[in-house]
Amino acid sequence: MDIGKVLIRWYTENKRQLPWRETTDPYRIWISEIILQQTRVVQGLQYFNRFMERFPDVRALAEAEEDEVMKYWQGLGYYSRARNLHAAAKAIMSRFGGEFPRKYEDVLSLKGIGEYTAAAICSFAWKQPYAVVDGNVYRVLGRVFGIDTPIDSCEGKKEFAELAQVLLDKVCPELYNQAIMDFGAVQCTPKAPQCLYCPLRERCAAFSSGRINELPVKAGKTAVKVRYFNYLHIHCQGVTLLARRNEKDIWQNLYEYPLIETVEAMDFADLQRTAAYTTLMEGVEEIQVLRMVEMPKHVLSHRIIYARFYELEVSCFSVGMQDYLQVGHQEVEKYAVSRLIELYRERL
Repeated sequence: MDIGKVLIRWYTENKRQLPWRETTDPYRIWISEIILQQTRVVQGLQYFNRFMERFPDVRALAEAEEDEVMKYWQGLGYYSRARNLHAAAKAIMSRFGGEFPRKYEDVLSLKGIGEYTAAAICSFAWKQPYAVVDGNVYRVLGRVFGIDTPIDSCEGKKEFAELAQVLLDKVCPELYNQAIMDFGAVQCTPKAPQCLYCPLRERCAAFSSGRINELPVKAGKTAVKVRYFNYLHIHCQGVTLLARRNEKDIWQNLYEYPLIETVEAMDFADLQRTAAYTTLMEGVEEIQVLRMVEMPKHVLSHRIIYARFYELEVSCFSVGMQDYLQVGHQEVEKYAVSRLIELYRERL
């Protein structure tokens, strides 16, 4: 059985119609690939169309302010992707004269582009013979060939990459790459794959051995960290305080209300006794608690955040608040914020 030909035939009959598949423009392909990392296609499509309307080419993206790029990315999560896109666009302008590089090594040198994305761009834009290996490809190859090597090990990554390159259709690499990724996303899904209607069923080692739910293998899971966020939505006479997250942590360069992170959940009485709260509020004579909003558990990769928002009206801004941005109520929506802040604001 020629697996490549089977996949391409399946793809021509079942492929999903998506705008980035109707182009060979490397810029549009690049944007789509970055958006679709950690994002479902249905959600990613909306962001892709909006992003392309505002930033239709490399120059438009490179010349934009980072805050605006982050605002257009708001809600997608993994915000380092947006920062890297912006940095890479600037590099394309300065290093390659505004022309998207065609050599695989040059594409790979751009910030935020790894081996998978470089292979996808070079394959889809210029039909270069580079095999893509993403989660869908790991799953298809792991099951069909019955590979026990963990996909998150150095040995496993090397083994799968070499196998993918051997299987790659050298005449139509772009079709093969699209085919195996779509096959993994639609047919050979993580849960409840459609094995009874699978054109690779007779060749599939996992199906014949009853190991569909065991493959591919992952060595281990990263420990999940639990964090407790207490946000102070402070305003005075129509002005709200915001801060920009600059430390290397989640949501870097996004804006938020003043935050006090604690090692455990606290009620407001206990929060008021913390050094961070007393320093921030020192000198404020009147503090009115308008509401407390406890958000549902907010799950990120490797993190679970329990957040409470306290909306406070104060008589004046203290000395401890001087380092915060003072923003009019109607202006807050212009700033890029995390999905957690966005969900809170939807409740106001």
